[in-house]
Amino acid sequence: MAVGIFAGIAVSDFARALEWYRRLLGTEPAFFPNDVEAVWQLAEDRYVYIIRDPERAGGAVGMIWVDDPVAEVARIAARGLEPVDVEKHGEVWKYVFHDADGNETGIGGPVASS
Repeated sequence: MAVGIFAGIAVSDFARALEWYRRLLGTEPAFFPNDVEAVWQLAEDRYVYIIRDPERAGGAVGMIWVDDPVAEVARIAARGLEPVDVEKHGEVWKYVFHDADGNETGIGGPVASS
């Protein structure tokens, strides 16, 4: 079975969220299906998108798994975003970010032992 994902995040203010997710993900969206959605391709058959939907905004929870979360979070911090929390589960860490609506995006993965 092939595995892919197209995960949506409802936001109240599309322009504000677009700027925030550009900074979080470090790139421009791959495409805009219409004037209230922006889609980023994270890997083959793996996408995340924002959609203006004020009634549903703020309830998303997701995590992007990366090979080196410490380095990725450093790159995100250089773009002006800081995590609000770090959850440490043994060798797997999750850095928690919240957008303006309260949607949670984690950046996580294995962290080498010191």
